[in-house]
Amino acid sequence: MDTTSKPPTPPGAVATAKPTLLIVDDEEGPRQSLRIVFKNDYHVLVASDGLEAIMLARSHEISVVVCDIMMLGMSGVEVLKELKQIDPVIEVIMLTAFETIETARQALRHGASDYLNKPFDIPTIRAAVAHAAQKHRAAIEFRQSNQQLQDLHRVIHDQRVREEMARTQGEIYASVLHDINSPLTIISGFVELINRSMQNTARVEGQQLESLRDDLNKLNGQVDRCFEISRRYLSFLHGQTPEKSQVGVNQIMSDLKELLTRHPSAKGQQLTVNQLAEDVIAEINGTDFLQILLNLTINALQSTSHPHRVTVSCELHPDAIDVEKFQDGPKQRMINRESFANQTPILTVTVEDDGPGIPTTVLARMFEQRFTTKPPEHGTGLGLSIVKRLVREAKGAILIQSSPGAGAKFTICLQTHS
Repeated sequence: MDTTSKPPTPPGAVATAKPTLLIVDDEEGPRQSLRIVFKNDYHVLVASDGLEAIMLARSHEISVVVCDIMMLGMSGVEVLKELKQIDPVIEVIMLTAFETIETARQALRHGASDYLNKPFDIPTIRAAVAHAAQKHRAAIEFRQSNQQLQDLHRVIHDQRVREEMARTQGEIYASVLHDINSPLTIISGFVELINRSMQNTARVEGQQLESLRDDLNKLNGQVDRCFEISRRYLSFLHGQTPEKSQVGVNQIMSDLKELLTRHPSAKGQQLTVNQLAEDVIAEINGTDFLQILLNLTINALQSTSHPHRVTVSCELHPDAIDVEKFQDGPKQRMINRESFANQTPILTVTVEDDGPGIPTTVLARMFEQRFTTKPPEHGTGLGLSIVKRLVREAKGAILIQSSPGAGAKFTICLQTHS
């Protein structure tokens, strides 16, 4: 075994010094002859059998191998296969004194660079090794270029992922602030009422005490809603799937009516919230359901500054919704059409107003994220996009019907617990 060698080169690096040539032959004469021929142009390693060749290939970065086919122990073809497993870009030239078509086919099939007969002349073997070394250098350069390209692609992908995460997180944070704004407005109203009661009365007792206790309980309920909204958005941010949940419809209607009577937008308006004659369970998270109805009802209350009527009503349908009746047009739209489960019995909750109606151009865009017709200080354009997402998560749908001057009607379609 020849100990003339160089330190291993890092995988994928393009060699700038002499390439390494490994000569494998179980006869001393050919080994030494080839070593003398190539010693000035290559770092030459020699091996007397296949196992020794494999060990050298594992500890050195080999460019070209000249290997005899007929050897004791491992055959040249077996050595070739092992070398290609160690590094597919090693170029192997096979030598044989007993040429057959089958051995030539085997060698070439397993990736041999060339196939020469013994005895060989010096110019032929030099040309074969030089060509193999050139192929190896080109393969290494291609490998390095491809690695650089993959690294660049990975960097670009990672950057896009970071940008997308930043954008998504920004939208989530904005949505959290938007959703929490409603309960905070109500909390502010309760706090103001409690402060007035405390300031105008030296002692709080009897009916007034009970009223304050009731207001404090409602205040705590709104604080719990803020925490629930925050928890759900954090789960969404962390990629967690929302748990399937259910809620009684009449309880949500009762909460909606109670909350909106304290909301500034309801002052001077005619607001009616109707419950079901017989309560049912809706397949939706209670906080999400209430948030959907608050967003839609507050929008209806704010549709005009003039006094007007807003009605929230529920209905249970034993039959599936005829989706074909609600083709998108200038006066109606169906949102979440594709993901709507449409399984009976179906609950519809309608928020209807007799305000100015929705212009056709607005109707076509109103569920787009950050689209709003309100001034910047009064609207973020997030409310309806949040409603769309929450309804989609519940496998529900939204029907919008409106004509200019004839008010607007939003219908939420949800599954119920049978």
